[in-house]
Amino acid sequence: MARKRAAMWILVAIVATAVAVLLVLNLSGGRTRIEHEIRPLYGVGDEQFVRTMGVLLGPAIVGGNRVTALQNGDEIFPAMLEAIRSAKETITFETYIYWSGRIGREFAEALSERARTGVKVHVLLDWLGSGKMDAELLEMMEGAGVEVLKYHPVRWHSLDRVNNRTHRKLLVVDGRIGFTGGVGIADEWLGHAEDSLHWRDSHYRVTGPAVAQMQAAFMDNWIKTRSLVLHGTEYFPRIDTVGPHLAQVFKSSSDDGSESVRLMYLLSIASARRTIRLSASYFVPDSLAIASLIAARERGVEVEIIVPGRHIDAAMVRRASRASWGPLLEAGVRIHEFQPTMYHCKVMIVDDRWVSVGSTNFDNRSFKLNDEANLNVLDPEFAAAQAAAFAGDLARSKEITLEAWRARPWKEKLVERLASLLRSQL
Repeated sequence: MARKRAAMWILVAIVATAVAVLLVLNLSGGRTRIEHEIRPLYGVGDEQFVRTMGVLLGPAIVGGNRVTALQNGDEIFPAMLEAIRSAKETITFETYIYWSGRIGREFAEALSERARTGVKVHVLLDWLGSGKMDAELLEMMEGAGVEVLKYHPVRWHSLDRVNNRTHRKLLVVDGRIGFTGGVGIADEWLGHAEDSLHWRDSHYRVTGPAVAQMQAAFMDNWIKTRSLVLHGTEYFPRIDTVGPHLAQVFKSSSDDGSESVRLMYLLSIASARRTIRLSASYFVPDSLAIASLIAARERGVEVEIIVPGRHIDAAMVRRASRASWGPLLEAGVRIHEFQPTMYHCKVMIVDDRWVSVGSTNFDNRSFKLNDEANLNVLDPEFAAAQAAAFAGDLARSKEITLEAWRARPWKEKLVERLASLLRSQL
C-alpha cells in the first residue's frame, strides 16, 4: 500500500511539473531584447531611416507600389472577393478570424469556385481564431480542392505553442495583388460602421513589388504548418512597378525572437519630429512604449491616439489599457475613445509621411506572442489621406482628459489595476 501511495505521489508530481513547464512556455513571450529607449537620431523622411528600417526589419523598402485604402466592410469585402474571383493561377490566404455567417460563406464559395477551375488555393486559418467556423464551410472548400490548414491546433507534441497564434491577415492573388489590414472574415465587419453591430476597420489593397514580400510572409507560416515550399512564377512572378509608393511588408513572430514589430513601432516613435497619430484597437503599452511616447512629447511631437470606447469585444483589454494612461495624459498625449461601435483599426501615421498598417495591435500579445505582418508605406500623399481618415474617426470620438481619468470611481480604478496585472497576455 505504501509503495502504491508513493507511486501515486510521484505521478502527481510529474504531472504537476509538466503542467507548470507548459504554462511557463506558453505564458512567457521570450526574454525582452529591447530594454532601453531608442535614441532619436533621424526623422522618418531621412535616407538613414529608410535604410535602417529595411535592414533591421528584413525586406527592403521598395518603390513602384500602389496602395489603396479601403474603409469598412462595404469597401473591403467586395474588393477582396473581386480579386479572388479574378484569380487565374494561385490564391494564398492567411487569417486569424474566420467565422461562419454570411460573409464567411461568401468567401468559402468564392475560394471553392476558383479551386474547381484549377486555381491552386491555399488557406491557412488560426486554429483558435477559426473556432466559430462551421465544419460545413471547411468541407465545402476541401471538397472543391482548396488546401485548408489550421495553425497550431492542440496536439500533445505542440502544447508548448498553444499560446502562439497567427494573427496575420494576408491575401495574395496570382502573386500580384495583395491585401492586409485589420479585418477578419466575420459578419461583424459588414456594413460601414453605421451602428454598434458593424465594426469600424481599415484594410489595404497592394500592387507592385511589395506583394512579393507579402507572399513571403504567408510562406513563412505555410512552411511551418505544411512543411512544403510553394514557389515558381505562379506564386512569385516578375512584378513591374505600378505606382508611386515606397512600401515594405515585414513579418514578426515569437519564434524568431527579433521583436520586429515592436522594434518598428519604437523606431518610428523615436523618429517622429512633428506628429504621431495612432489608431489602436487594443492599446496596452508596456513601460518602454510609454516612455518612448512621453519622450516624443518632450521633443514637441503631438501624439494623438484613438482606442475603442464602451463598444469593445475584449473588456479586459480596455480596463488594462486605461490603467496605464496616467503618465501619458500628464505628458500631453491626447487619448480619444471611439463612440459609435467597436474600433478595430490598426494604423500609425508619423509626420504625415510614414504609415504602418496591418494586423498588429499595440500590445504585448502582438509584440511578443503572436505572428504578425505589417505593411509600411512612405509617401506624403498616402499619409495625408490616412490622416484625413483619422480626423474623421476623431470627430466620432470622445477625448479622455487627465481630470476625467483621475476622477474615475475607485472601484473602476481597482478593476483596471487588477486587469493591468495580465497585460503580458493581452
